[in-house]
Amino acid sequence: MIASLELDRRLARAGHAVAYLVTTLPVTLLAIPAVALLIVGAALSVAGIGLPLLLAAAAACRRLVRWDRAAANQWLDARVPPIPTRVRGTGSWFRQSLDLLSDRGLWRMAMHLALRPVLAVALVAVALAPVFALALLLQLGIGGLAGFDEVDYVGPWALGPVLGLVLIALALPAATLTIATLEALYRVLCVIMPALLAPRAAAGGPVRELLAESLGDRTVSVAYWLPDRERFVDEHGRPVTLPEPGSGRAWTAVERDGRRVAAIIHDASLDTSRELVEAAAAASSLAIDNERLKADLQARVEELRVSRLRIMEAGDLARRRIERNLHDGAQQQLVALALELRVLKARVKDPDVGPLIDELSDRLATALAELRELARGIHPAILTDRGLAPAIGALAERGAVPIECSIEVTERLPAPVEAAAYYLVAEALTNVARYAHASTARVEVGLVEGALVVLVADDGVGGVDPEAGSGLRGLDDRVAAVGGMLEIDSPVGGGTTLRARIPV
Repeated sequence: MIASLELDRRLARAGHAVAYLVTTLPVTLLAIPAVALLIVGAALSVAGIGLPLLLAAAAACRRLVRWDRAAANQWLDARVPPIPTRVRGTGSWFRQSLDLLSDRGLWRMAMHLALRPVLAVALVAVALAPVFALALLLQLGIGGLAGFDEVDYVGPWALGPVLGLVLIALALPAATLTIATLEALYRVLCVIMPALLAPRAAAGGPVRELLAESLGDRTVSVAYWLPDRERFVDEHGRPVTLPEPGSGRAWTAVERDGRRVAAIIHDASLDTSRELVEAAAAASSLAIDNERLKADLQARVEELRVSRLRIMEAGDLARRRIERNLHDGAQQQLVALALELRVLKARVKDPDVGPLIDELSDRLATALAELRELARGIHPAILTDRGLAPAIGALAERGAVPIECSIEVTERLPAPVEAAAYYLVAEALTNVARYAHASTARVEVGLVEGALVVLVADDGVGGVDPEAGSGLRGLDDRVAAVGGMLEIDSPVGGGTTLRARIPV
């Protein structure tokens, strides 16, 4: 099922690439006329007669770019922000023409539209090559099987039923190549289109952009001071170390109302114009202080995530220690006691004592089995020693219902990831045995795009409410602690499916 889900994703990406190219075909066809009209209007505006043409061309360019943006957001998930609406200028025709000609956003759109036909032709050529090859193979293959007379030979071979079967067989790898090419085209479009369409940061953009613009240093960054933690962090709440002298970087403190707010990290050459840096820091202190509050919140969220993961790892470590103590201590003593009972039975000649020893041996074997099951529930030694695949395989063998198991993981994964996946499967199979009234269950584990995907499904009664019990909430917390996501699909009467995606 994981393989089918991955195929569905690939087909969806390929389809989205084709849909985007088809949807934006009018943009490609009208791009050059719109840009040409803009250039002609700009040339005529110098003589004072090109303003109507310039306004029409600017409106056409904006409309085409908005069309392109809507298609990119719909089919490529580009998340390009809205194109700013330009306020109609006032004053003389010359003044309005000058405002339009000095609009950098308009010329950025014109550059995008000018490049678009060339880019579209190149991408369509790449996409059509495997599609044409696939269509040709299918056409010739079907023609050979059906005995069509349009083509007699394919190279040196006569086109007949045998060659037709070979050509149809070759259509399968051609179809795979077509899907892979279109998926690669989708990825290229996802990178190119946001870069071309996204507008540059406006004057009210992030503080870092404003500082980079005013200081002329594109490498400038801001480190925010958190007084309760006494450290600097970036906008994501991660710790930042200020540059040392001689490293080629320098920093300037930002203060507001006599208290430290942040530090601007910039090129060391700007120290020669220290007044400029300090003036920029003073002018942006209020905005930096506001962003510092956001960074403080991000730091608290990151600390909470790390502490939750640390608690989970500490619990797993304690589980392993208890399991090891039981295995090396109590289990070994019980095994030794069972051997001693066998030796005692061999030495005792009294027929009345033999059955008593056998009864003690049976009770001891039951206690040993229960202790092993308890140790396995605390933390399975097989997971630590042999990895995820054997551990889940052992769970499936002990299942209360027939379990179809497909595990496509061969290498060892990080211990927290393996533990999260194992306990997810263990808890899910326990719920199947206790509540699902299922006849079969299915477990699939595999690596997909750098993440471990775990799926557990049954054909039981369904209707699971994640909020009703603590078991599924605990699994959700465990998966979230390692940065994963847990999805539960349990319609009434339709079985239950748990699907987790855990980054490796």
